[in-house]
Amino acid sequence: MLLSRAKAATGPSTVEEKEKKKKKLPKLEDFVTARDYTGAVTLLEFERANNKNDTTTAMWIAYCYFHLGDYKKSMKEYQLITDMKGCPVEAWTYLACSMFFLGMYKEAEEACAKGPKSKLQNRLMFHLSHKFNDEKKLMGYHKNLQDIVEDQLSLASIHYLRSHYQEAIDIYKRVLLENSSNGGSKKEFLALNVYVALCYYKLDYYDVSQEVLAVYLQHFPDSTVAINLKACNHFRLYNGKAAEAELKNLSDVCSPSFKFASDLIKHNLVVFRSGESALQVLPPLIDVIPEARLNLVIYYLRQDDIQEAYNHFKDISPTTPQEYILKGVVNAALGQEQGLNDHIKIAQQYFQLVGGSASECDTIPGRQCMASCFFLLKQFEDVLIYLNSIKSYFYNEDPFNFNFGQAKAATGKFKEAEEIFLMVQSEKMKSDYVYLGWLARCYIMNRKPRLAWELYLKQETSSESFSLLQLIANDCYKMGQFYYSAKAFDVLERLDPNPEYWEGKRGACIGLFQQIIAGHEPKETLREILAILRNTGNAQVEYIIRIMKKWAKDNRVSVT
Repeated sequence: MLLSRAKAATGPSTVEEKEKKKKKLPKLEDFVTARDYTGAVTLLEFERANNKNDTTTAMWIAYCYFHLGDYKKSMKEYQLITDMKGCPVEAWTYLACSMFFLGMYKEAEEACAKGPKSKLQNRLMFHLSHKFNDEKKLMGYHKNLQDIVEDQLSLASIHYLRSHYQEAIDIYKRVLLENSSNGGSKKEFLALNVYVALCYYKLDYYDVSQEVLAVYLQHFPDSTVAINLKACNHFRLYNGKAAEAELKNLSDVCSPSFKFASDLIKHNLVVFRSGESALQVLPPLIDVIPEARLNLVIYYLRQDDIQEAYNHFKDISPTTPQEYILKGVVNAALGQEQGLNDHIKIAQQYFQLVGGSASECDTIPGRQCMASCFFLLKQFEDVLIYLNSIKSYFYNEDPFNFNFGQAKAATGKFKEAEEIFLMVQSEKMKSDYVYLGWLARCYIMNRKPRLAWELYLKQETSSESFSLLQLIANDCYKMGQFYYSAKAFDVLERLDPNPEYWEGKRGACIGLFQQIIAGHEPKETLREILAILRNTGNAQVEYIIRIMKKWAKDNRVSVT
């Protein structure tokens, strides 16, 4: 057992280490410089608890909470400061900033008006004017903007919010160029690459967005905003699983207490997972994330709950192309489902507005809008002009092929339409009567009536199967495919003893008899014709059967 030590338990060296530690106690400036606002708040709260509860400490605490994205706590701190005697007047402007980020625009305007005139106040009022759609005030504050970085970035953000993405990109690139040429630190403005990438994302240039974003991610691989944007690019370029994998990387590098952008990530996961947990996640986010309402409406549309989708969107005035498009889709769906022409006309107007706009006319969504507009107007030749221009982007997309096939068939291009319809994989779509009806018509027009008849045989008895039977009976008759026309009219007559069905069956049977005589149909088919005719109790039946039997006897055709 060792009873001695190589070094004493306490001694001069330990005392020296303690002195060094005392000297190295972090200061507020160190935390702020390192952008460690959590550490800064911890230090400030400790100082406040130790009777250092002055205005300066409170201002710094509010500032740190603001930069942590905890705008509620920041607002409460600034409210306490503004209640103090002799509070700094700029506290009102800072309070307004916190309220702005909480969506309290009216309150933010009132607080901002109490603050001193400054560049920050002008920028904030500039953004508030945009939120209030007050174009006159917005232009007034726009004139007060100067050629300084903060004001130019503020202008770029307004361009972004108004969907003027190229104008925003131009400002961001100019700021980056000017500051690098003036000897400024490239790292200081590195985050502008994220804004540029976001603009390219909005312009549907997902590959370019990824390239620009990579510049920032090389320096800050754990950035929440950048990783989220990268995930969104992957969603557009690949699929939801690839996007979700990127967000998993984010959750791996972040601590459980890290709350920044958590709502955005929850929202995006719903989108990446095709609407999973939409009703739990999206409703509370409607007033937090602008896209939440749009994605909730899309969820209802996918669930075929068109009325609910309309209810969530009917009082919203669209301001962005995406909102106009979705408003058009909802009105078109409701109009078609309930036979309301007014809604279909509204949908046409929305689609034409987007497709005809200078900013959207050459984009894929813009061309889809024009195709949709002409589709509702039943101008299918025009529909094909637009769909042909973008078909390479939607080769395996079922909704696109469904609509493309209908347009082809409506213009008489049945061979191409058949090929396109058969590319549809969705079982839900393939069981839709519209799909079945068009595919059956394509089969008949392409002289494949047997395949059309097999489509009917697979259906359960319903009003839609009855309609399909009518289509087969009439289309086969028009095309001289009397065998399947007779079979279809026979079933129709048994389901509904309408004289028109007997007339159709009679004509089809006589037409088929003529084809047998001409050698275009096998003679054995005559036996089936007689069986079909005997299913009717009409007085004309015996006369027709007698003539057919006489011909069969003369030509030695067995009909027994």
